[in-house]
Amino acid sequence: MIVYEQESRTFTLHTKNTTYQMKADRHSVLLHTYYGARVQGDDLSYRIGYADRGASPNPPEAGHDRTYSLDTLPQEYSTCGVGDFRLPSIELELPSGSRSADLRYTGYEIREGKYALEGLPAFHGGSEWETLVVFLTDAAAQVTVELYYGVLAEQDLITRAVRVVNRGAEAVRLCQCASLCLDLSRGGLDLVTFNGAHTKERSPARTHMAPGVQSVGSVRGTSSHQHNPFVILCEQDAGEDHGDCWGAMLLYSGNFQAAAEESPFEITRLVMGIHPYHFTWTLAPGESFTAPEAAMVFSGEGFGEMSRRFHRAIQAHLIRDPYQWERRPVLINNWEATLFDFNAEKLLDIARAAAPLGIELFVMDDGWFGARDSDYAGLGDWVVNEKKLPGGLTALCKELTALGMKFGIWIEPEMINEDSDLYRAHPDWAMRIPGRDPARCRSQLALDFSRQEVRDHVYSQIKAVLSSAPVSYVKWDMNRSITDVWSAALPAERQGEVYHRYVLGIYEMLDRMLSDFPGLFIEGCTGGGGRFDGGMLYYTPQIWCSDNTDAIDRLRIQYGTSFCYPPSTMGAHVSAVPNADTDRSTPLETRGVVAMSGTFGYEMDLSKTTPEERAVMKRQVEDYKALAHLVQRGDYYRLTDPFANGPYTAWAHVSPDRREALVSLVFGTAHSAAPFRSLRLKGLDPDLRYRVNGQDSYAGSVLLHAGYPLPIPRGDYQSLQLHLVAE
Repeated sequence: MIVYEQESRTFTLHTKNTTYQMKADRHSVLLHTYYGARVQGDDLSYRIGYADRGASPNPPEAGHDRTYSLDTLPQEYSTCGVGDFRLPSIELELPSGSRSADLRYTGYEIREGKYALEGLPAFHGGSEWETLVVFLTDAAAQVTVELYYGVLAEQDLITRAVRVVNRGAEAVRLCQCASLCLDLSRGGLDLVTFNGAHTKERSPARTHMAPGVQSVGSVRGTSSHQHNPFVILCEQDAGEDHGDCWGAMLLYSGNFQAAAEESPFEITRLVMGIHPYHFTWTLAPGESFTAPEAAMVFSGEGFGEMSRRFHRAIQAHLIRDPYQWERRPVLINNWEATLFDFNAEKLLDIARAAAPLGIELFVMDDGWFGARDSDYAGLGDWVVNEKKLPGGLTALCKELTALGMKFGIWIEPEMINEDSDLYRAHPDWAMRIPGRDPARCRSQLALDFSRQEVRDHVYSQIKAVLSSAPVSYVKWDMNRSITDVWSAALPAERQGEVYHRYVLGIYEMLDRMLSDFPGLFIEGCTGGGGRFDGGMLYYTPQIWCSDNTDAIDRLRIQYGTSFCYPPSTMGAHVSAVPNADTDRSTPLETRGVVAMSGTFGYEMDLSKTTPEERAVMKRQVEDYKALAHLVQRGDYYRLTDPFANGPYTAWAHVSPDRREALVSLVFGTAHSAAPFRSLRLKGLDPDLRYRVNGQDSYAGSVLLHAGYPLPIPRGDYQSLQLHLVAE
């Protein structure tokens, strides 16, 4: 619910459990007054203090009032160059060469439904949403800034977006344009970020705010393995089930920055948006720029409830039909089984072993096109290699269809090898700076996806492939960070637009693919989890969580990912042991338990497995199909923290009505004389009784407070799954 109080010029945004408020003050500066647990819609600007802070300048409207300074006030969208020395949200370069921005409130609109962003991903929906647009103007620059707020009351979600319009007669240059600015009148907070590397994505890091700016971001052209565009501000004592926390995610798949700063007067500012590194955008008279969407959730009940609110909103209002609620197909991917060394018969051997297990989808990974026998050649030539696949995809699909399986392929459309027909014909289509030999990664260069003709050519090839056979699934990969960023299609003064135009090009191509092939299932992948963000989830309902398929490492990766992103978005596979990344061997049952808490599939040569292993896999597939509704639609509870190095890691999926649950647990290394332990559950109804795995019956209150008795593990990395059903 959005309420505007005209006399006080106060905007109050209510969700089911939270309240967000801002106010246009006496000088038409838009101030932030409150974001937290739901309260009455009173004017909360009494929480803002005024005092002479010495070296903090005063705007012209304040006259000689030294107690009024932009440098000390909690602002809704921070400016620069005119008296606020904290983190800016926007920076304009004017025709004079000056750089500043000075915004004043000039009006508003309240609309039914959810706003949309042209060419950019955004949460979607109908009458369950309300939209507020607040108009700010820099009179001297003749620039208007439109602040968009989407309110999804039932899910406690508030979205943010920004549109900048040049209303003047001369061009201006946008040098920074954040999507979100949040000034909390709170000090002593912690900042939680999610960081890592390739095969070690999204590990939580918690830091107490200190003087100065603390930030994470990416300048790799992707949201990156190293840092994720999701952060949390929280009380110092906040935990999984208690304390105030504010989560913020950016729906963007390119360079980003999330920066937090605590002022000397205990105002904590969070600014999030496109990274200002190598970003400029020229706005001719009448032109506009739209910044990507950001989304916020507040929880006064700790990280767990914050995560569940994000999960519900992402599942229902970011992922699109038909895959919001539809069970993901159980798949087999051939990559770890074969790498590049395969032909049709080898693939069919794997498929023939997979079909009797109930596996529904065969995904052919890298190596099926052009001269692609290694990672040195072939990228850019999206034509089926009929030496490997006689008769092309048509013949292979016919065999798979006879086995009762659907078919999917791997692509990496953004990349090119120098040993390719495309590069020989169009070397200028690859990213490279004039006069410099480009850096290479995985023996490849990045195509300039900011250029329409490049995207059109690549898409025409891929479209022909997808049209040649009944392809139901595409794994879209991208295996390098972008360097040597320069586009032959833009003049020197507009090279700062290349990074963002590249990302817009990816979104455009994904939109075209989904439009031309309705119902096509696209899984995102960027060297594993290097582009796991809300922007990609709008187009790809699941993302390959990490190239690391080791079950024990995956406990940490999937745990960190779950703070924002629902389990149904996490691509997770059972792979062979010893694991290719860690050389660790874990039981097949354990690998299944871990993968079953994502989208579930296999990545190994099933034709080389034993009858006993195939019997276990068949049961795993049956269990997943029977329990997938809990993984995909249930509420997720983190029961332990795998980074705490405790004796086990546990988590649960609980149905919304709390009548059914799936509890999963993986033990660490076994020890002699181990103690007896009980696992306390979460999310159950204390007034119900639950039968566990169809056998023993327990009161919900007992399982919540006394816990479920655990067996003493015999051997390392054992696992346990409990299916609870209310009696």
